[in-house]
Amino acid sequence: MISQADYLFFVDRALDGMTGILLGLGDELANRKPALPGANTPYQVLTHCLGVVEFWGGQVVAGREVRRDRTAEFTAAGPVAELVERTAAVRARFAADVAAAEFSAPVRREPPPHWRNYPGGISQGAALQHVYEELAQHHGQLEVTRDALLGG
Repeated sequence: MISQADYLFFVDRALDGMTGILLGLGDELANRKPALPGANTPYQVLTHCLGVVEFWGGQVVAGREVRRDRTAEFTAAGPVAELVERTAAVRARFAADVAAAEFSAPVRREPPPHWRNYPGGISQGAALQHVYEELAQHHGQLEVTRDALLGG
């Protein structure tokens, strides 16, 4: 089984990669959609990832009420520096949620309806794995988005 420290190492790598991309792009490009069908801005993708971390780590695993407007994540815009600061705060809360998690125990709050048929019921560890799954997927998406925005 993976340790909490190992798990957070990989989560942090994905978040470091995403914040590094936004910092490299700057405010203007981080808030621009590439010329790809259905694309989102880098700012929106990272905002969505923070929503995933807060909802799944905070509500589903830790059991606290999290108010999330998933739709608004995909219209978000703003200065990169503020989003990077928010990322640091979300990471700190998430590290505390992971430290308090019981990986083999059932989740503390119900996941969204389409997850309720998870074989054997979803554990806190499986919910945390889903967080990493989303971060890894969107980190790769941001790499492609960056390349499209920079014309490479």
